Amino acid sequence: MKKIVYILTFFLLVFPSLAQKRKIQNQPYADQKLYHLGFHVGLHTQDLILTNNGLASPDGKILFAEIPNYSPGFSVGVIGDLFLNPYMNLRITPTIHFGDKTIFFKEPGSEEDKRISVRSNYLSIPLDLKISAMRLNNCRPYIIGGVYGAMDMGRKKGQPILLKPVDYGIEFGLGCTFYMASFFRLSPEIKFKFGLPDMIEKDRSDLLNEADKIYTNSLSKATTRMIVLTFNFE
Repeated sequence: MKKIVYILTFFLLVFPSLAQKRKIQNQPYADQKLYHLGFHVGLHTQDLILTNNGLASPDGKILFAEIPNYSPGFSVGVIGDLFLNPYMNLRITPTIHFGDKTIFFKEPGSEEDKRISVRSNYLSIPLDLKISAMRLNNCRPYIIGGVYGAMDMGRKKGQPILLKPVDYGIEFGLGCTFYMASFFRLSPEIKFKFGLPDMIEKDRSDLLNEADKIYTNSLSKATTRMIVLTFNFE
C-alpha cells in the first residue's frame, strides 16, 4: 500500500514538473480563486448488483435475475469549487442522472425470460475532495473521491420491482483539466459510484401487484452502481 501511495505521489506531484517544457500558460491564476462555479454534462450507465436468494414462489417457480446489458443515460449538473491549498479543492456537484436499467428474470431450465425496465432519475449531491498534480503547461491531471447522497425522482408505483427513493454511497474517479485560451477550463472526468444500502423496497409490498411480488421476493439484496463520464466547464 505504501508503494502505491509513493507512485501516485510521484505521478501527481513530481512527474509533471520533470516532463514539462515551458510554454505560455493560459489563465495562469485561475487556480488561485477562493471559489468558483461551473457546470457539467455527460453520459452514464446505471447498474444494480443483484443478490438472488433462490427462494421458490407458492407455485414452485424459482427466478434468477441479472442485468447483462447497460443502457446509456444523460447527466447534467452544476459545480461549486472551494480552494483549500494549491493541490486540494473541495467540490460539491449537484447532478441529475436520467436513465434506466433492464433486469432479466429467468427460470432455470427455461429459455424464456422476463424483462423489466426500471427507470430512475437520480438527483445526486456528491461532496468530493479533488487532489491535483502540478500543472503541466495547459493541462493538469487530478484524482477525486468522496461521498454522495441521491434521491430517485422518477420512481413510480406499480412497477414490478420497486426501489427505495433514497440512496447514498462512495465515489472516486480521475480527470484532467485543460486550460483553454478563452475564459474557461475544460475537464473530462470519469467517476465510479457505489451505493451502500439495500435498495429493494420490501416493506411496501402493498404498492406491488400480487402477480409481481415474485420478482421482489426472488431478490435478497440490490445495491446501485454507476459509471459517469462528464465534461466539466469551469
